[in-house]
Amino acid sequence: MLLSKQAAVCNSPAFFIHVILGLVVSVALQAADNLPTFSRNSDGVTNTRHNMALSNLVRPPDITFSGNTMDAYRNDYGEVCVYCHTPHGANKHIDAPLWNRTFNNNTYTTYLALGSSSVDGTIGQPGASSLMCLSCHDGTLPVDSVINMPGSGKYLSSQQTEVSLTFLQEKWDNTEFGLSPAVAHLGLNETECLACHSPGTEIYKLGATDFRAAALGTDLSDDHPVGVQLPLNQLGTEFVDPTGSRTGIRYYDNNGDNTPQTNEIRYYITGNGPEVECASCHDPHGVWNGARTKENYNPTFLRVNNDNSAVCYTCHIK
Repeated sequence: MLLSKQAAVCNSPAFFIHVILGLVVSVALQAADNLPTFSRNSDGVTNTRHNMALSNLVRPPDITFSGNTMDAYRNDYGEVCVYCHTPHGANKHIDAPLWNRTFNNNTYTTYLALGSSSVDGTIGQPGASSLMCLSCHDGTLPVDSVINMPGSGKYLSSQQTEVSLTFLQEKWDNTEFGLSPAVAHLGLNETECLACHSPGTEIYKLGATDFRAAALGTDLSDDHPVGVQLPLNQLGTEFVDPTGSRTGIRYYDNNGDNTPQTNEIRYYITGNGPEVECASCHDPHGVWNGARTKENYNPTFLRVNNDNSAVCYTCHIK
């Protein structure tokens, strides 16, 4: 029901008119197939696509255009961290740091469903360090579905496990910035966000970014396994032995400082031994190799630049 309501709004004329107006301003001066964006992947998570408060459209500096292209389709909380974290009232249903997002508790189709014999470890359901990512990337929740919005009196306990559109629409009001509250709260799926952010749509032809690669859905059978155990009996033969160990993780201590760094791949220990999760290879805040510039920023939030399959060879002996 939630997705069907969102889809109806997303596919309405008002939806496309609003987005087109925002894009046309820039398209008039920019090449449609090469629109610059605020997501320039430098200077921290603030300038990446994980900052949901940003529009990914850069408006020409000589044109007055208040507001954000996406403000009709997700609440613009005006803060970077709040879309994932809150200092108070965190979600109690997931073991995640100060987690502010709704916990969907989905069951996922895993790599094991392929009947592959290439997996040596036991595969379970994704752990907390994957569920955090999937709360957006499986497309079943609106990207702005938080429990505790900025300001007082904007908290809803039941939002921990169930999306309330009434809460999202009525409790957040950004008219103080000259903007109307969001009229839809969209998720990363084909009928909502991808209705514009995928090839073939009119908005895509104007320069909207293709988000299909980020929309994983709940069928993970064609992705690298998560929730899969590291086969400890094959360390040194099939798998590289992680040399670092801290409470809750084992990691590849590349610089030998006995401290896990953001650019070091790791396994998460949740009671069943070390396991691969999304955050084993990806850091949602971004990782640099060298100076903090786009040229040195690892693509797709990888902990290690994957040139020459460096991510794969961190763990696998082939």
